[in-house]
Amino acid sequence: MNDTSNKVAFYVLGSKGFSTIKLFIDTYGSESVSYIVFGIDEGVENDFSAEIKEIASKNSIRCLEKSGALLEVENKFLGWKFAIGWKWIIDNTSQLIVLHDSLLPKYRGFSPLVNSLINRETVIGVTALFASSEYDKGEIIEQTLLEIDYPMKIKELICRIEPLYFNLVNQIFSKIKKNINITSKAQDEKQATYSLWLDKVDYFIDWSWSAEKIKRFVDATGSPYDNAKSALNGKIVKLVDVKVAKDVNIEMRERHIGKVVFMDGGSPTIICGQGLLSISTLLDNNNNNIKIDFRSRFE
Repeated sequence: MNDTSNKVAFYVLGSKGFSTIKLFIDTYGSESVSYIVFGIDEGVENDFSAEIKEIASKNSIRCLEKSGALLEVENKFLGWKFAIGWKWIIDNTSQLIVLHDSLLPKYRGFSPLVNSLINRETVIGVTALFASSEYDKGEIIEQTLLEIDYPMKIKELICRIEPLYFNLVNQIFSKIKKNINITSKAQDEKQATYSLWLDKVDYFIDWSWSAEKIKRFVDATGSPYDNAKSALNGKIVKLVDVKVAKDVNIEMRERHIGKVVFMDGGSPTIICGQGLLSISTLLDNNNNNIKIDFRSRFE
């Protein structure tokens, strides 16, 4: 039987998974990695699957795309496994550690970073936990936090949070190499909240929100995601850059939500449920900049 005490396997998706693998190989060498499994995510600009395959190839590490054929590989491997950014069920949960984008038990589930930004959380983080039969309910091994200020775009936040993943993997693998027991503690169910998956409908702006919340929504759903959207004159448009404008008294505001109230150098200012929002960058579905008429209404 092969000795796997100093080897780990990775299940990774996206830039967070790639950056963790890169730092892990730089620190511990390719001989410490048994295999890498990568996923495909067509909902982002770059899922880093090509970069993951390339770094595995350069370091002669076995690299597999997510598929049903993985079970044989998993069952033969007796070491520890790390799942980073992973969205799918891993059949063999023995010695499987999941890294999740929140300070559990808050924001269990999907898109925790996006929802945290929309909700204006000022402290976020990453949790390392044991895999369980119910998602994100396993016992917590370690947590690391990050304080953030606003405005904050999702792309910047991902860059800032990426190093936290390797920090946690490094802490845990250091114990594995020294045969130190990996301890954990149960989550407090009374504090649990759930963050749901997002589909195409969820990227549309609710103009009855406050301008501040819409600004956070636009920033949270931007690159590497497909941007906040709205219907405008029968077409779908993307809002990329916006800012909160000084509010004015609008007669019968509730009837005029979504309308352009001012044009400032070609940038429209829109009436929100509370406050005003100025749009700096507006794109069509082909990512071309567009200009709009004063008599326009976002739906």
